[in-house]
Amino acid sequence: MATDSGESGDTMRERAAGDTRILWFLLDADRWLVTALLSAVLFCGILAVGFLHPTPALTLLTRGDPVETLFQALITGTITAVTLVLTLSQLVLSQELGAVGDQRERMEGSMQFRADVADAVDTPVSPAEPSAVLRSLIRGTAERAENAQNAVDETALDDDLAALLSNYLDDVLTNADSVTDQLEGGTFGEFDVIKAALNYNYSWKLYAGRRIREAYADELTDEIDESIAELVETLELFGPAREHFKTLYFQWELSDLSRTLLYVAIPALTVAVTSLLFLDVQDFVGVTAGVPDVLWLLAVTTTASVLPFTVLLSYILRIVTITKRTLAIGPFILRETDRSVDVDWE
Repeated sequence: MATDSGESGDTMRERAAGDTRILWFLLDADRWLVTALLSAVLFCGILAVGFLHPTPALTLLTRGDPVETLFQALITGTITAVTLVLTLSQLVLSQELGAVGDQRERMEGSMQFRADVADAVDTPVSPAEPSAVLRSLIRGTAERAENAQNAVDETALDDDLAALLSNYLDDVLTNADSVTDQLEGGTFGEFDVIKAALNYNYSWKLYAGRRIREAYADELTDEIDESIAELVETLELFGPAREHFKTLYFQWELSDLSRTLLYVAIPALTVAVTSLLFLDVQDFVGVTAGVPDVLWLLAVTTTASVLPFTVLLSYILRIVTITKRTLAIGPFILRETDRSVDVDWE
């Protein structure tokens, strides 16, 4: 028997167990904004610790050679980040390299999948754009859910079974309509397309559809069973489609990350090298806004020198968050919050 859980877990935000503001920071926020926030935290942290420390900042910074040691480490770290850029670029490039036989096999697999999608959505040729492909598959699940619901309405079933089917099919329709609207006009390369795809909780729908057919095989009419079977088949196509476009998006993001890191590496290296060679903290003995000038200067130069790392961190946060939330493909429910309808199969 199915009972409404009272709380939909279809969208990724609704399935998030923690504060949704953290999810916005990890996924939705512009990566330059995340970089700016991380840099601001570092900048303010340096100022706060230096200002609150009982020993004057100038005394601390002239005791030994902390400034030289710091910028030597930052220079090494920036060069390491550039090396990481080259590694990431090679990783992305390696996906496109291969013998002609491998490329042909990839092409045949892609064309076969497109043919399967076209059959599933009843169209001669499947769409070419990723957002349109996903939208077509989701619309296909909605159409099959409507067919199943019509068959349920026209059939005299046990009240509990009718309620279970209606709750399940209504959940499919509601989620499909919402995600279809989100995908409308989406452009690949932007996070909005992947975000919309993640908001379609197909794993639970696939599991529930298969489980209903198995648990109530003797009570379902041929028409209802066939409609749910078609719904399950379309859901099975959505899984690999989403994973494929997610992989392409990761390659796109890593390419953007590589280019962005190369852009910021030279300015960051310039700041670190000039600070190491020409910065003499003893020349800055003034105070501005109650904070020693040497502390302001150290906070600015350190934040600028660490910019490649903050840029890298902002991109990786999104990638690893998406990866964590899409570890499994198919009817695997890794988190209790992934369930959109609570079903008692006993």
